[in-house]
Amino acid sequence: MPNRQNQTRNNQYGQLGWTIIFTSTFLILLNIFLFQAVPQKPQPYSKFIELVETDRVERVVIGADQIQYELKSPEVGDNAEQVYTTTPVPQDTELTQLLRQHEVEFSAIPDANGDGFWGFLKLLFFLFIFINIAGLLLSRGEQSGGISPFSLSKSKARIYAEGTTGITFDDVAGVDEAKVELQEIVDFLQNAQKYIVLGAKIPKGVLLVGPPGTGKTLLAKAIAGEAGVPFFSISGSEFIEMFVGVGASRVRDLFNQAKKEAPCIVFIDELDALGKSRASAGSFMGSNDEREQTLNQLLAEMDGFEANAGVILLAATNRPEVLDPALLRPGRFDRRIVVDRPDKLGRLAILEVHARNVKLAQDVDLPKLAARTPGFAGADLANLINEAALLAARQNLPAVTMADFNEAIERILTGLEKKSRVLNETEKKTVAYHEVGHAIIGSLMPGTDTVEKISIVPRGVGALGYTLQLPEEDRFLMIEDEIRGRIATLLGGRAAEELIFGKVSTGASDDIQKATDLAERFVTLYGMSDRLGPIAFEKAQQQFLEGTINPRRQVSPQIAEEIDREVKSVIDGAHYIALRILRENQDLLEKIAHILLEQEILERNELRSQLGYARKTEDMDKWLQTGHFSQNQFFSPHEDNGGSLVKKIKINR
Repeated sequence: MPNRQNQTRNNQYGQLGWTIIFTSTFLILLNIFLFQAVPQKPQPYSKFIELVETDRVERVVIGADQIQYELKSPEVGDNAEQVYTTTPVPQDTELTQLLRQHEVEFSAIPDANGDGFWGFLKLLFFLFIFINIAGLLLSRGEQSGGISPFSLSKSKARIYAEGTTGITFDDVAGVDEAKVELQEIVDFLQNAQKYIVLGAKIPKGVLLVGPPGTGKTLLAKAIAGEAGVPFFSISGSEFIEMFVGVGASRVRDLFNQAKKEAPCIVFIDELDALGKSRASAGSFMGSNDEREQTLNQLLAEMDGFEANAGVILLAATNRPEVLDPALLRPGRFDRRIVVDRPDKLGRLAILEVHARNVKLAQDVDLPKLAARTPGFAGADLANLINEAALLAARQNLPAVTMADFNEAIERILTGLEKKSRVLNETEKKTVAYHEVGHAIIGSLMPGTDTVEKISIVPRGVGALGYTLQLPEEDRFLMIEDEIRGRIATLLGGRAAEELIFGKVSTGASDDIQKATDLAERFVTLYGMSDRLGPIAFEKAQQQFLEGTINPRRQVSPQIAEEIDREVKSVIDGAHYIALRILRENQDLLEKIAHILLEQEILERNELRSQLGYARKTEDMDKWLQTGHFSQNQFFSPHEDNGGSLVKKIKINR
């Protein structure tokens, strides 16, 4: 492509210029070190006179600030070194006469000050020549957009000529609503006159927001590919440098280039790196002058566009909540388009796009794969197709089979299989009961994902076994009883260890962490606690980034203590109901665990046939609905102290 060829040529110019600078600097330093006077071993002047009088001196060179002399052939006991220096005594006018009397060869060197001056001029001359040659070559790279120390203020945007992005709307699937919104921009770039005649103004800026991997950058390239206009692409972090003022200069240069190429599209990826709110510095306002100056310049450039100038700014971010409000006002980023994770039909369309160039076997069912991958973004689905193809190629298969896709899903969700991690019998038995405990509880709880597979084959980082659960359909809300059921399912593995072995292992640490996080959100974010009511004690932030911790609001010590008590109550209730269910189904727990120990893996059909015999407890439904137990319970989880749940359940066995 022409753009890549130009970029390669520019990089070569930049690298050649830098090479010349380093080479010239090295030669100059080498010249200084090699041709400066070599320091000799100094001696007292009296010693020099004594050596002359004893006929030990062979020759002498007299300078303005030092005398260098060489001794005759060494005698026994002398050092091997025979060249010395000394400082002359100006009052000694009889030195030359003394040297003549003892027939010592002597000479004088020119004035060092004069030689140093001319040497300094020569050094400046050569340095001037080297800098000019290097600057000439680097400026050639700068004129073509190459890397250059003299082009810090130039924009680093990658420029794609018309039609060279290679992406159209046909290559983007699963975001039909976003494509409909963006089609208007494509139509404006192709037929701007009909909008101008009616007095309509196309949005100056369009902000694409959504979770990572949903195709925001791909959509921007597709717009340029559909419209056939130049496409400027740059990351928000590329504006920021350590030198104050460079970022603002790059913004000006970018928009100057864009105006010359209008109609065109300017795309800024990861806008939050550049457009973070100026109020986020708190009391240290102005602490980041470079970023603020760059943002101010961007605001000025967006507001300075003439109407219908034909330059449209696209930006993408997954953190819209941190952007400066001035960026989001009408007249700048007029339109916000959410690019969310695809639904089932969207996932099917994405799989079909990425499977075009992959040879699929007859048993591959893409609709079934779309149903089994809820929550997957476009990048995840592309990775799934690639992982399955790699697995098939590794086994020298003629086509990618459904088994390869199933294994690829497991790799993505649980990690690589660790064949080198061999468990001893005690560990294997503990893991087996742990995973079966998850499966039994998960099969009875409402709203939980369907148990597809359980395994005691180690996978990923630290996972000695796993229970694979996949939802039957896309879910967008969780009901109160479903959250309680999820917490109980997470604690099912630990409950099984307690019930069978009377003690627990470290394998439940991740389950406990997830259960605690979910219980805390149950109380502080979702407002589902009867005692505390519908009050949000957490600030929901970073809506498109998962795994982030929401900050706790400032609350009194009494409220904080009440929150902790409510969280513990939810966890204790889930722990209690998990123990009750496993106690009710202990025979089934041991039966499935023995099968798992023999086979190491239980797949969907065999597993479901066994889990169909699982029985509920009489107080399970009441706890799921209210969080409380029936009156005839033999103890209250709030009265539990010191982990005595297992003992009490075994007493009532």
